[in-house]
Amino acid sequence: MSPANHTAVTYFIIRGISDLPELQLPIFLLVLHIYIITVGGNTTILLLVCLDRYLHTPMYFFLSNLSVLDTSSTTITLHKILVKNTISFPLCMLQLYCFMSFVGIEILLLTAMSYDRYVAICYPLRYQIIMDGHVYVPLATICWVLGFVETIPCICIYTGFSCFKTNVVNHFFCDLNALMEISCSNTKVLKNVILYESIFSGFIPFLLTCVSYTYIIKTILGMHSKDGRRKAFYTCASHLTIVALFYVTLFFLYLKPRSSSLDSEKLLSLLYTVVVPMLNPLIYSLKNKDVKSALRHRLPKSKMSMLGHHR
Repeated sequence: MSPANHTAVTYFIIRGISDLPELQLPIFLLVLHIYIITVGGNTTILLLVCLDRYLHTPMYFFLSNLSVLDTSSTTITLHKILVKNTISFPLCMLQLYCFMSFVGIEILLLTAMSYDRYVAICYPLRYQIIMDGHVYVPLATICWVLGFVETIPCICIYTGFSCFKTNVVNHFFCDLNALMEISCSNTKVLKNVILYESIFSGFIPFLLTCVSYTYIIKTILGMHSKDGRRKAFYTCASHLTIVALFYVTLFFLYLKPRSSSLDSEKLLSLLYTVVVPMLNPLIYSLKNKDVKSALRHRLPKSKMSMLGHHR
């Protein structure tokens, strides 16, 4: 490409999910409804964990962190669909930094939660001693700090890119792949940094999660009581469902063939950034008897009578 075609960018135009004018309003309304459900569900989980003393345990402490993370991640990625579609270069870099950090934090939080479940199932008598406040609070803090720190090199490298083919981003937020697609700078160093960070902050936590659940499943299968096996699996069911949902969407998004179009990547990103955060609180509220019990105690009696009438 000739130098005349290189563009110095001060702002980006976010193309969005679809270019068709007739789809703009339906997409806006759908995203708005999903966003309201996501924020409402995660806020409900967060309030229940804060207000109900029976939920003041490591497992629900991590869950409340996950609720804050999902709400923040959804807000940072969807707001350009709900408001104007232009964004300045610094704000685009900030959005990219937050999104990448949130992905890293979620991976680490799910790993910490799998360790919590490992201790609960494999060492139930020592659980309170091992997972006390001096362990799970610093563990969650480390997840947040590492998630924000490990993203800095990528953002610093991309911020130094000097030219772009266009200022139109074929995505609904400032996604790294979409931004690299329009860059005419050398992205080799950036790709190598992403590879190393993926191994450190992606593959290793995933491996640790697999190891934890290998021991959990082995312990559960070794139980003589069917009722004991059922209760042990029930304590892990919600977290295991969320882990599976998170990694399946993440693998489809980042391990797909590079020949895939950005349009297909947008659909996968929509699944990861919109659907998964919306489902997480639903999974925990539907599968977890403690959350359902706390919700029943916090709902007004009139609401409970209506629910009982519907049942």
